[in-house]
Amino acid sequence: MSKTLKGITLKGSAELVAEFFYFLSLAFGINSILYQRGIYPAETFTRVTHYDMSLQLTTDSKLKNYLTNVITQLKEWLFECIVQKLVVVITCLETNEVLERWQFDIECDKTAKESSAPREKSIKAIQEEIRSVIRQITATGLKITGAFDLLIYTDKDLEVPSQWEVSGPQLIDQSEEVRLRSFTTSIHKVNSMVAYKRTNSM
Repeated sequence: MSKTLKGITLKGSAELVAEFFYFLSLAFGINSILYQRGIYPAETFTRVTHYDMSLQLTTDSKLKNYLTNVITQLKEWLFECIVQKLVVVITCLETNEVLERWQFDIECDKTAKESSAPREKSIKAIQEEIRSVIRQITATGLKITGAFDLLIYTDKDLEVPSQWEVSGPQLIDQSEEVRLRSFTTSIHKVNSMVAYKRTNSM
């Protein structure tokens, strides 16, 4: 039996979900949004192939370090099954108004913490679902000049690390919402959606 068909454990699930946002120390799920939206110049990205897809990853050192720190912490919280959602917020540079809000709701089957037995879902099947989500992200071609921020929602009793700040939800008034595809490892499930101002067209 090939390695990709042996099923998925809690640790493997946390790694795969984190990999959706993080590939070779980079959050390429987030990079897809940043590249497609023109938040960073095109020349600060390089093309790579992963999941049998051609994707853009940032080469900006400050952005790489920021994303590495965020996703490393996210991976730890995913393994502990305490993450509820990750949100990418894009704001206007001039007014600080929220223009887009990409939300990834994360559900975790906490019974996986009680057993080390792998779940019967192949990594290949999980990666195909992840590809479907990424294709939807890269298919939206609107480019916006703005800044971005990352929000992570966790269980309420979690002590916030000293290097993190507590933030508001940064919602959009009178937003238009588009539900994207979801993927599941059978332990973690990620549901995706994007909200944007009604005056914008996608």
